Amino acid sequence: MFKPIRDIFSGKSGKKHASLPAGQRVYAIGDIHGRHDLFDELIKAIEADDKDAGPAETTVILMGDLIDRGPDSAGVVKLARLWEEYRNVRYLTGNHEEMFLESFKDTDVLRHFLKHGGRETILSYGVTKKEFNTATLEDLQIIMKDKVPKSDRKFMKAFEDMIIIGDYLFVHAGVNPKRELDDQKARELRWIRDPFLNHKDRYSHMIVHGHTIFEDVDERKNRIGIDTGAYRFGKLTAIVLEGTERRYVQAVEKKKGGIKIVKKDSAK
Repeated sequence: MFKPIRDIFSGKSGKKHASLPAGQRVYAIGDIHGRHDLFDELIKAIEADDKDAGPAETTVILMGDLIDRGPDSAGVVKLARLWEEYRNVRYLTGNHEEMFLESFKDTDVLRHFLKHGGRETILSYGVTKKEFNTATLEDLQIIMKDKVPKSDRKFMKAFEDMIIIGDYLFVHAGVNPKRELDDQKARELRWIRDPFLNHKDRYSHMIVHGHTIFEDVDERKNRIGIDTGAYRFGKLTAIVLEGTERRYVQAVEKKKGGIKIVKKDSAK
């Protein structure tokens, strides 16, 4: 059962044209980072797109890092949980979810978390700036346990490390090309950069990932990076996969205010 999955990390040449099983459609959304406004508009666009595309077994995948940096992480989590009430939504654990959850019990992680957008997440749960600015790390842990619903923490703890559908493997940061599946480390799946990004050989699956920001989608022969900097560039991207087709739907912040939806085909 595990051998075909282990081959993902063997460096063997995979299929040139990745595909999904007949009748399936996937929307995978890059790192949201607290941008509730972009996420809300992208959900509406995906629902309309899915309806227009016709009947299918549709799966939505959120690629991790729903939280931190942007202004409304709590709102993003709430909206994601509402969406899954009527849509098949799956979630990958990002490095920011990892930091957030570990911050409740480890002050060293909490200190690191605060330097990487955690402040905005804590404030989004109703903590005042005065409370935040006067609190010690130990105080913040107590405040977080009071303000962040246990249901939200339980929700994030259930996120997955990787998802495989057809010829595609979805993972937050990437994989270690030198390790087989049963030797992959969860931390690398959530944090890895250069060893994965610089790997040139095809895997047996096309890998879709977030974590590393690109100004636009980064399509390579062995991977597709879809973190287009929602909090930095105001662009949230969803890749749409069906059969051998690949296209994109994006919610883009306009310079003069408002959000526009952009649809485009794959460059490959």
